[in-house]
Amino acid sequence: MNHLPIMPVMIPLIAGALLFLIGGRGGGLDRVIGVTATVALLPVALLLLQVAGTGQVMVYYDGNWSAPFGIVLVVDRLSALMLCLNALLALASLLYAITGDDRLGPRFHLLFQMQLLGINGAFLTGDLFNLFVFFEILLIASYALQFHGGGKVRVRATLHLVVLNLIGSSVFLIGIGAIYAATGTLNLADLAVKVAAAGTGQAGLLKTGGILLLLVFALKAALVPLGFWLPPAYSVACAPVAALFAIMTKVGIYAILRLQGLVFGPEAGPAASLFTPWLLPLGLITVVVATFGILASNELRRLLAHLVVLSAGTLTLTLGLDSPSAVASALFYLLNSTLVGGGLFLLADLIARDRGDAGTSFVTSQTVSSPLLLGSLFFVGAIGVAGLPPLAGFPAKLYLLQTAFLHPAGNWVFSVVLISGLLVVVALSRAGSAIFWRTGKAQKPATGIASLQSAATASLLLGSAALMIGAGVTTGYTQATAVQLADHTGYVEAVMENRGVVVLPAGQGGS
Repeated sequence: MNHLPIMPVMIPLIAGALLFLIGGRGGGLDRVIGVTATVALLPVALLLLQVAGTGQVMVYYDGNWSAPFGIVLVVDRLSALMLCLNALLALASLLYAITGDDRLGPRFHLLFQMQLLGINGAFLTGDLFNLFVFFEILLIASYALQFHGGGKVRVRATLHLVVLNLIGSSVFLIGIGAIYAATGTLNLADLAVKVAAAGTGQAGLLKTGGILLLLVFALKAALVPLGFWLPPAYSVACAPVAALFAIMTKVGIYAILRLQGLVFGPEAGPAASLFTPWLLPLGLITVVVATFGILASNELRRLLAHLVVLSAGTLTLTLGLDSPSAVASALFYLLNSTLVGGGLFLLADLIARDRGDAGTSFVTSQTVSSPLLLGSLFFVGAIGVAGLPPLAGFPAKLYLLQTAFLHPAGNWVFSVVLISGLLVVVALSRAGSAIFWRTGKAQKPATGIASLQSAATASLLLGSAALMIGAGVTTGYTQATAVQLADHTGYVEAVMENRGVVVLPAGQGGS
């Protein structure tokens, strides 16, 4: 059996165990273990991306149990793409953190690895129950990371995060319980077959379970009206934590996309296209509310948190267009918004350190002491996140709008996306003017900007430029991913390939 698919889970798990046993003292050993493990994730993710790019679906059967029993990890084009994105974001965030933020609280590197374990596991798992398990792992780690650095505002944000997600976890269990009662399985590939063959007698349970899961994923993705927890939480989180959290909402989007295409697609019998009617209105409302939040923000971190909600809404409305081209455009947009969003959170911290007491508030009484570096990075990030040329945000948004041409709600999509984009440009211009316009004296910063901090920040922000340069390759991959998701036959056949294989206990025959 090829063990490569399980490595994105095993690497952070082993690193976390080492950090628990011999680390935790806040010294250099924690950093060595954490950075080594995070660096190792990137080549593994790239190898999986290369294999998945050939169209092959890799399946790992934990314990070698025959399908649909046991735990399966599945790598297709979508999961490989998300693993690669997470590895890039995590590496930049951790490199930023080891300049000092990792020592603001205990066990940072252990929690960081557990967060990566949960996120990677969510992208890889092939069954609903283990999706719940990995969700809980990443959520427990996120609670502690949200509190990293301490302070009253972080305690309040963490409390809200815990309460809402405990409710969400309960709903998640009820949802998968309903689906299990209707089908007798939670394996996604097996569900794709059984839901499609389900009769009207199971329709009620299937629809109830599916809608409950959609509610949970909408909560994770911070969609309106379940996403009001995100701006207060992300705006006060430690910078490298907030940067890593840029992909957290995308885990919810990933789960929606996975179940929409595999379990509740157009061939799902009585539960056909269960998610689709909800996604477009949810996405449109979320974009509108997030845009108002961006305009009302009076400091940069809060504005960036609302931008995360805006990106989740944009992705959701695009998935609501329900076509392979819409999925392809959503994936391209997801790559750009996640990288730039993470980079902007790091940049906001650099600005706050540089401006001293003014922090990231939009006051014009104090400018930065490093305007060339920080101003240039802000300009790149603003262009990338607003969807202006020449960076990848522009073709991502253009690609998205092209998919809405023939949709009955295309006028709504055009109006909301374009007006929202214009207002985001206005808000970012106002932020840039307030922070970088020289109307006051610059205070000498208490600490200088480390070269590693600026390099980590620039690497994420320039990801938009890299996507633009490689737009042809990237869009080719996302289009192939959308086609693979639309025709899930290959996924189902790959997972169910060992159905009926009997695994004998050791010493009882076989060779």
